[in-house]
Amino acid sequence: MGIGINGALPWRLKQDMAFFKKITSTTSDPEKKNVVIMGKNTWLSIPAKFRPLSGRVNIVLSTTLTEVPKDVHIVKSFEDAMNLIDSMISTVEDVFVIGGASVYKKAMYGPYPCRVYLTRVLGDFKCDTFLPQIDEEMFTKIPNPSSVPEQEFEEKGTKFNIVVYEKCQN
Repeated sequence: MGIGINGALPWRLKQDMAFFKKITSTTSDPEKKNVVIMGKNTWLSIPAKFRPLSGRVNIVLSTTLTEVPKDVHIVKSFEDAMNLIDSMISTVEDVFVIGGASVYKKAMYGPYPCRVYLTRVLGDFKCDTFLPQIDEEMFTKIPNPSSVPEQEFEEKGTKFNIVVYEKCQN
């Protein structure tokens, strides 16, 4: 369940990055945008030339960050991010949490509907940051939606696939 090492991804998988861009950018309503929520360290790990992530509403959780591009929203907590999204709901289609571990935990185990798009990298990589455990009593693996490829990929000897989990409704 490793997701990071020294503030970066432990692997470079172009097909996975292309999927990430497509799933977080594509909307069915051309008048709307998707939101990406991330912590400060995730924001800082994105190469400067790619910040903010284009075509998406970027929300960064931070109590210390003060300077970001004008189209980026800084909020102090996950709850503040959700309140901000509520205020712009007419222009938002989907919300994606893109890291780090503590932000994933808030989304996955908070009182929010949640779907996890998990890239399973089938190899051993040294990691110092991990996705919270997916509790099988709270989440169910579902068939991949049509927007999510089913096949196993391989790049430079590293195999990976994408699986989807959905939080059970109580």
